[in-house]
Amino acid sequence: MNEINRTEKMREILSLLDSTTEVEHRYFRNRSAIIPSRKEIILIIKNIQELMFPDYFSLSANKGKSRLEITDSLLVMLQRQISASYAFSDGECVIDTEAVALSVLEELPSVKDMLIKDIQALYEGDPAARCAEEVILSYPGFYAITIYRIAHIFYVKKIPYIARIMTEFAHEKTGIDIHAGATIGDHFFIDHGTGIVIGETTTIGNNVKIYQGVTLGAKSFELDENGNPVKGIKRHPDIGNDCILYANATILGGNTVIGDGCIIGANVWITHSVKAGSVVYYGDNRGKKDE
Repeated sequence: MNEINRTEKMREILSLLDSTTEVEHRYFRNRSAIIPSRKEIILIIKNIQELMFPDYFSLSANKGKSRLEITDSLLVMLQRQISASYAFSDGECVIDTEAVALSVLEELPSVKDMLIKDIQALYEGDPAARCAEEVILSYPGFYAITIYRIAHIFYVKKIPYIARIMTEFAHEKTGIDIHAGATIGDHFFIDHGTGIVIGETTTIGNNVKIYQGVTLGAKSFELDENGNPVKGIKRHPDIGNDCILYANATILGGNTVIGDGCIIGANVWITHSVKAGSVVYYGDNRGKKDE
């Protein structure tokens, strides 16, 4: 194909792409030209990691900067992305973005305190961990938990687009899918981690250990009059304190409660509540029976 024909072909392709714009704008919710930047939101994560654990995380772009300068730069990025998120959702941004961004930064000390407890749980619970530093530097479970705890701040403050982009970045990097809306207590232990799914309305107590492939999901979706799933309702299970969920266990339903101290064995399918202190294993009909 000669250069002229190739150019014409590319113009034709671009024209066809542009012809879908009307459908795109009609279908998508976005009513604003301002769209949150995935690239900058990921940079926000990395800057927060550096602020909380400066000995373990650092960005070349921050070399030579003081911690105050890094924080000031982070504040600017937060304001920009919070503004874009509100504009993307509502068509305009009428909030004080500096106040909201500062309120996010004010949450970081408590987030770090939770993460230190998570590190302790991972180190003390995994005989393969030689030191706490190894957990911080190399464990995908800790990486995913870190980003979830950061993203949860934005979810609680009703900035869901930033929260979603953050947790999906963690999902991409680790194979661990934790929705930012989940409520997770302290000393949270994820071992191996690949394939874990934790839904939006899940609650998890303190001192819980979860292995690879565990799903805390929805049993079914209530539909509206148009046949679409109803949003904003309780769909995912509650896990009590001091529980262990072994590999590939599947626990479903918004009315499903796993009591304190339960051990849920590998490959178990559960859609009903389990009393505190129970041990449920593959072949045990407590996880499967219909009542």
